[in-house]
Amino acid sequence: MKTERQRSNYSVRFRHFSNCPFAVFRTLNAQISIGVLAVATLTFANVEVVSAQTENKEQEKQLELEEVEVTGSRVPLTVAQAARIVTVMDREAIAAAPAQSINDLLKYAVGVDVRQRGDLGVQTDISIRGGTYDQIVILLNGINICDPQTGHNVADFPVDLNEIERIEVLEGPAGRVYGTSSLLGAINIVTRPDKKSGGEVHAEGGSYGFFSGGGHLNYSKGKLSNQVSGSYTRSDGYSRNKVGKLNADFNNAKAFYQGRYSDDWIDLNWHAGLTNKNFGSNTFYGTSSDDQFEHTRKFFTAVQAETKGSVYHFKPSVYWNRGEDRFEYFRGTEAKVPYNYGRTDVLGVNLNNYIQTILGKTAFGAEFRNEGIISTKLGEPLNHAKPIHGTDREYTVGLNRTNMSFHLEHTVVLPRFTISAGVIAVKNTWDEAGFHFYPGVDASYRIGRDWKVYASYNTSLRMPTFTDLYYTVGGYKADKYLKPEEMSAVEAGLKYLTPGVQGTLSLYHHHGTNMIDWIKDISQGEDAPWQSVNHTKMNTMGVEASLLFDIRHWIENAFVKNVHVAYSYIDKDIESTPNIQSRYALEYLRNKLVAQANLHLYSKLNMNISYRWQDRVGNYQKGDELVSYEPYSLLDARLSWDASRYALYCEANNILNKTYYDHGNIPQPGIWVRAGASFRF
Repeated sequence: MKTERQRSNYSVRFRHFSNCPFAVFRTLNAQISIGVLAVATLTFANVEVVSAQTENKEQEKQLELEEVEVTGSRVPLTVAQAARIVTVMDREAIAAAPAQSINDLLKYAVGVDVRQRGDLGVQTDISIRGGTYDQIVILLNGINICDPQTGHNVADFPVDLNEIERIEVLEGPAGRVYGTSSLLGAINIVTRPDKKSGGEVHAEGGSYGFFSGGGHLNYSKGKLSNQVSGSYTRSDGYSRNKVGKLNADFNNAKAFYQGRYSDDWIDLNWHAGLTNKNFGSNTFYGTSSDDQFEHTRKFFTAVQAETKGSVYHFKPSVYWNRGEDRFEYFRGTEAKVPYNYGRTDVLGVNLNNYIQTILGKTAFGAEFRNEGIISTKLGEPLNHAKPIHGTDREYTVGLNRTNMSFHLEHTVVLPRFTISAGVIAVKNTWDEAGFHFYPGVDASYRIGRDWKVYASYNTSLRMPTFTDLYYTVGGYKADKYLKPEEMSAVEAGLKYLTPGVQGTLSLYHHHGTNMIDWIKDISQGEDAPWQSVNHTKMNTMGVEASLLFDIRHWIENAFVKNVHVAYSYIDKDIESTPNIQSRYALEYLRNKLVAQANLHLYSKLNMNISYRWQDRVGNYQKGDELVSYEPYSLLDARLSWDASRYALYCEANNILNKTYYDHGNIPQPGIWVRAGASFRF
């Protein structure tokens, strides 16, 4: 956790290039992309003299940037010190984006693959660098909120975008930092109570019967802050089933409370959250029903602390998360197919420590995480069935496992050189083997003022979810003897950072063993089951590049404030084969281009234009054939009047009304327009 001074230094402007993969420039087509870039280039070319005042401002911002702490190791390091790149989406970038959910916002991170079955975060699979949605860890204020039942519903966040301080994305294996589940990276959602007492209300409406409203209240006095928020969102959805009824409708209620106490000796943070979601599931899990439905409810609680000694820091935390799920294969008709019920409980304790000496910072500690499920389908028979609240049915099966991990890491920070090396030992009671050891090392060297080179080697693992192990129903056949996935990765890169221009280039290679996937052999006919399997090995090569021009460095009130472009390419050595359909592991984004321009039109009138092009490897079943995914381009925009106490805005997604598919044969919505307002008091 950070001191108040360090938090206040967190600039709400675009960050270090590696911290802005999200800042994307989505344009109408290639011509508009070139056009906007040309405007930025000409603006730059016409500036021959930079005032001393503007230069001083940029230097101050640069110093603020380099003092921001990011999460990429077990000990706190600033951006300037960190040996590993952590992408950060800050408050200004979040507010400018044409997005209404965290899920939609993450689409603009070039290394992140967001596969939605419905819009506005109804159900989202989030993955990193060609992996699957179960291969990353999602954190809320540093607390692991992953659901051991399935990663499909892990993105049910209890907070709205306007409460988020920043979003951190760590790409690549992160076992020694975040433990199990962080096979290919981590996403940390960071919230913070307002510094002053007050509040905010907001409301939006738009296409497909969309409405959203909510707000938050904060009371801050002295060393204590308390903030409570709530919101409600609903829509009729963008599609109907064969008989003309809604099958993509949704309603979502969420509530969140967060508190903070800080003095000269300790920082205390705590939160409690709730989400309650109902949504039409279309054909999410099978094509024999186009009227599926799902209800999910999640509870989140956590208490965290950090002492402020000059030499020794103790950072304990304790948390409890609960998830409840009801899936209806035929909506409202249990007589055809009985509803599936599940309830998961996760209790965790983190005991993190670090010591700072003249030899560097040494971190050590342990984590204990108990995961349990009771269900109608997932697990082994229970000794005593348990009633399902609100029904006349019972939970009849379940499973419980405990994950234990111990970590040790040492970090040395010199004026130009940083190295961080460590190891984590992991033991899970479900796995009959003993402790598994996963080492890692990150190193970086600064060349001159503006250039930095870095390299890393990291390893990690992931335990199968309860769905991977036991979901044998409705055309699915799970294998309860699946092995844990393991990953090792090497990465090297180059970073350039100077006022006005920021850029990064990264090259990486991943070697995975026992990769878990669901596959189907359609040569066996339409009734062939989906089976959970371990792929023996999988190698992935990738490259990422990004470039940001901040025109405000040269012209303070420039029409084009900044332009950012990022590109990612991935290639795996296992491709889809004839008659074999992969549901997850063999489907990935080979090419992804994201770009964004932020414009200052007049006075307080601002505009964001965003563009995204995606080219996915994989196929899906359409009748008796396998159909390959087609590349697609999307254009989004947001127009806003941003005053000090209020904001008025209008935004549109998929402006060109493209037909595209993120997952299976489920078409995504066409143009979606929303307008709204917010008021702060």
